[in-house]
Amino acid sequence: MKMKKVKLLNCIFLVFLVFGFLISGMFSAKINMLSAENLANFNETETSCYAKSMVVIEADSGRILYQKNCNERLAMASTTKIMTALVAVKSGLDFDEVFKVDPSCIGVEGTSLYLRNNEEKSLRELLYGLMLPSGNDAAVAIACRVAGSEEEFVKLMNKEAQNLGLENTSFANPHGLDDKNHYTSAYDLAIITAEAMKNDLFREIVSTKNICISGNEEVEAKQLKNKNKLLWKMEGCEGVKTGFTDNARRCFVSSTKRDNMRVICVVLNCGPMFEEAERLTNLAFENYKNYNLLGSYSPSNNVCVKKGVKDSVETYSIRHFSYPLTLKEYENVECKIELPTIIEAPVEKEQELGKIKFYLGEKLLFEESIYATEEIKSTKFFEKIEQIVDYWNM
Repeated sequence: MKMKKVKLLNCIFLVFLVFGFLISGMFSAKINMLSAENLANFNETETSCYAKSMVVIEADSGRILYQKNCNERLAMASTTKIMTALVAVKSGLDFDEVFKVDPSCIGVEGTSLYLRNNEEKSLRELLYGLMLPSGNDAAVAIACRVAGSEEEFVKLMNKEAQNLGLENTSFANPHGLDDKNHYTSAYDLAIITAEAMKNDLFREIVSTKNICISGNEEVEAKQLKNKNKLLWKMEGCEGVKTGFTDNARRCFVSSTKRDNMRVICVVLNCGPMFEEAERLTNLAFENYKNYNLLGSYSPSNNVCVKKGVKDSVETYSIRHFSYPLTLKEYENVECKIELPTIIEAPVEKEQELGKIKFYLGEKLLFEESIYATEEIKSTKFFEKIEQIVDYWNM
């Protein structure tokens, strides 16, 4: 009897042991499943953007390729200096005329060019000091040189923002130190940068890796190094500007050109700002191409001319049109030419006869007028001439 009880207990133990293994296995499988689920979510986070706000645009068209909270108003730190430089290069002043820097720029808080009282610099040198080492004192010196004071220069900055149609931007200073009235959005900052990159001097400055600016007996020459790490490592990188304040955190704007496409990337409040800008920029070039859809002065369809000395007129459009598209989008772009089949003479040279339009789905991408290439007289005109000649010969 004892032996039977022992066997029974052993059987019960084995059952519980097996059941325990099964439960353990199920629990282990559940843990593994959750781990895979968490890993998937982690990977998803990895492929999204770490920035609080970001945008990637194609510079010529302004088309948004990627974005995250791109219209949110945020502090911009020293990326402000893109607008400071833009206003300066548009000022029309002599960039190489040497002058004494304004005393108000000495000892400005934050990153510095370490200007000294009565130091002499040209506007060109100050622009290098503004955009490479991010000198806040250089920003104030530029402001005073261009507008007479920091306050008047800020008015010019806000006027330029208004001219560009920016809706989420306000400047309170030329350097980017935190202020409740100093903010922008990723999209607005991209538009400012796209405008600045049209300027030869601006492009030359922001693409410079190292430069030495002049000194004299009292002031040593200054060796400047660009803070933009992507200039050294990313194909086609042209600049533009880094920034940091306690409120804005790490901010970065880059411009990259490959083939015939320039991509502007803005990341605001982004820890891995260089890494994210590089990843997003490469993603844009992998997925988009700037397709040439219409050449400058392109011929269009001929139009028949009724009662004219010629029976048809050649037509053309003037403006060039290219647009960033994925391959799938490009294959679905539709071109519509709106021209009459026949018109009555007379026809004036460069007379508008119709339109050429490009659509992506229902979205109108581009519209351009179509013009007559030449003048075509009416046969009625020559009939009247003949009548006059016949009258005088009577």
